[in-house]
This record gives sequence, C-alpha cells and structure tokens, in this order.
Amino acid sequence: MTEITQRSLRALARLLEYPEIALQQAAPELAAALSAERRWTLSMRDRLGQWCERIAAADLLDLQAEYVALFDRGRATSLLLFEHVHGESRDRGQAMVDLLDHYQQAGFRLQARELPDYLPLFLEFLSTRREAEIGRWLGEIRAILARLAARLESREAPQALAVTALLALIGAESEIQAHRPEVSREAPDHTPQALDAVWEEEAVRFSAESDQDCQLQSAQGRHRTRQRQQAEEQPVRFVPPTAAAVSGRAKE
Repeated sequence: MTEITQRSLRALARLLEYPEIALQQAAPELAAALSAERRWTLSMRDRLGQWCERIAAADLLDLQAEYVALFDRGRATSLLLFEHVHGESRDRGQAMVDLLDHYQQAGFRLQARELPDYLPLFLEFLSTRREAEIGRWLGEIRAILARLAARLESREAPQALAVTALLALIGAESEIQAHRPEVSREAPDHTPQALDAVWEEEAVRFSAESDQDCQLQSAQGRHRTRQRQQAEEQPVRFVPPTAAAVSGRAKE
C-alpha cells in the first residue's frame, strides 16, 4: 500500500499546483493513480476522476484564471502551510528552517526556489517516505488541512477535494466539520476592499529580495520562477544524495 499511497500523494501535489498544459496532458494518468488508492471511498475516487476529466477538457486559460483568483487573492486559502499558523511572524521563519532541516536529514536538498511549507512541495517530500512517516506528518498538520479544506469548500473550489483526500488517508476527513461554522463567519479576504486594506496596512519594501519574496507567495510568481529555472537548470524539485532515489518530479 505504501507505493500506491506515494503515487497518490504525487498526484494530489500535481493537482494542487498552478495548472499548465503538462497537467492537462497527464490528467488521465493522474486519474488512474488516484483510482488505485483503496483508502478512499469509491465516491471520493469517482469525484477525483471527474476533476481530472474536467482539467483535461477545460480551457487552460480559464483554469489558470480560477487558480490565481483562488490562491493569489487573500491568504485564507494559502497553500503555504505555516501561514495558517504563524502568519508573517518570526515563528513562521523558524518553522520553515525546522522543516528544511527535516528535508536535509532525510537526504534531500531543496533545489527549486520554493518555500518549504508550500503544500505541493511538502507532498512531494511525503511521497518518498514510508507509510508510518506519511501518517505521522499528515497527523501533525491535520488541523491546518481541515481548516483549509473548509475554506476551499466555502469558495466551491475543486481543490477542496484534494485536501479532503489527504485527511481521508489518515481517517480524519470528518474533522473538517468542526471548522465549517467558524469559516462561515469569517470575513472574506479576497474581495477588492479586503485586498486594498491589506496593502494599506503593510509596509512595502522596494528591493530585488522583496520582489523575489513576493513571487514566492503567489501562484503566478512561482510559475515564473520555475520557468526561469527550467531554462537554466534541470526541472527537479529535490536532489537526493544518490541517483537511485529520485523525486516524483524527477521521474516526470
């Protein structure tokens, strides 16, 4: 079951990333990988398969516009895990350093210029772990995932299904219900008025470093960063210590 779950995690990581033509082309393969995961109900596997079919058939520009509207406007649905816990505090920086240390201890070096708490990247890391470790890591972030799933549900986003599926791997999908009432009372942070208020409150730093930091916070920015890297380097996420152990992205 471990190998099947590892493939499931890689497939969910792809579905949570900025949509590109490669995702549409791989949609049937992703659907097949997800359908093999017997930890999920038949209903969930069917819905995941239907989502893959929609991705394959949809206009790519529409998919990209939906993704940007969902993840680049406001922080409530951020795929940066520690933002839901620490916001922009110093504690978040330390948490990311600790996570990077876990990556390195496992024998991996972060190659792409990506924040370590980016959920698809984290799932790629998990896809190289054994079953017990996968369960432990998902258990540690289950509260973050449950709140994120509730927020994505409130936006009627298909990505809610991917996050719910992660919780279902450890039998914790029912925990989403505990967050739905509070999420329903949250003021939306993706409206023009809410976004303007954020810009007014935050100090703006003008530097090359701040520009790079902002890019890492947005789906479009991450996409542009990857495009530049693909023109300069091989398109891998993790570089393992030996050629025998490769990441899910290297296999692609």
